[in-house]
Amino acid sequence: MSKTWFVTGASRGIGAAIVKAALAAGDRVVATGRDPAKVAQAFEASPDKLLIAALDVAVETQAEAAVEAALERFGGVDVLVNNAGYGLLGPFEQSEPEQIGRQFATNVFGVFNVTRAVLPVMRRQRAGRIFNITSIGGLRGGPGGSLYSATKFAVEGFSESLALEVAEFGIKMTLVEPGFFRTDFLDESSIRYNDRPIADYAALSTRLKEFYGPRNHQQAGDPAKLAKVLVDLARHEKPPLRFVAGSDAAAMFETKIASVKAELEAWRALSVTTDGEF
Repeated sequence: MSKTWFVTGASRGIGAAIVKAALAAGDRVVATGRDPAKVAQAFEASPDKLLIAALDVAVETQAEAAVEAALERFGGVDVLVNNAGYGLLGPFEQSEPEQIGRQFATNVFGVFNVTRAVLPVMRRQRAGRIFNITSIGGLRGGPGGSLYSATKFAVEGFSESLALEVAEFGIKMTLVEPGFFRTDFLDESSIRYNDRPIADYAALSTRLKEFYGPRNHQQAGDPAKLAKVLVDLARHEKPPLRFVAGSDAAAMFETKIASVKAELEAWRALSVTTDGEF
């Protein structure tokens, strides 16, 4: 049975790959982006299968309008993919408040805006799938990633809790945590470096740029393969709450789990001393 997808950040990268995979599977897609012309350039599909809508996810009214357009064209939304986002990298102290606000407005509040607009539709249908694209950076932190990880950790906590709130309505949530994928994410179009230099962080800032720069478009992950997996998961009766994408992400998550478990056991005896007497 064909489905209707609603994909944010659909003009390139993982978002564009998901749109193409869903269309190839015979599904209908609402492909959204801040610049509809750029979204249109990315696809060739018949108008009865593809709707392109303008959407800056940070603007709540645009999210509502795009969902309304989806309902007018296709009558419902079966699969929501919250993919739009970008990375703000660099030491926390070097970030300006305005930069921090923009990062959260897109990566966190944008997810809230679109999800809030789609949930009433899925509740009426008593069915729906939500894929929230976070990152391995939403499962473990790293130097220079404090703000980007903060947004992705926020979406992780939001999604894990929301999954429990909407399960009774037949709505299923999957967090997708990619590692490094061969997209434009490391381009200046998708990544920002904070711009208030502090001498003590100069060496770290240089290491970050030297690490990420050469990896641009050399990443191991294949967006088309990930997109096909998500199309398959959208039809799975019992999809996972978390889907770690990529061998690098799986290895990093495994290391994080082992570290957390070891720390818990090392301090468990002290942890339990904080219980009160009854």
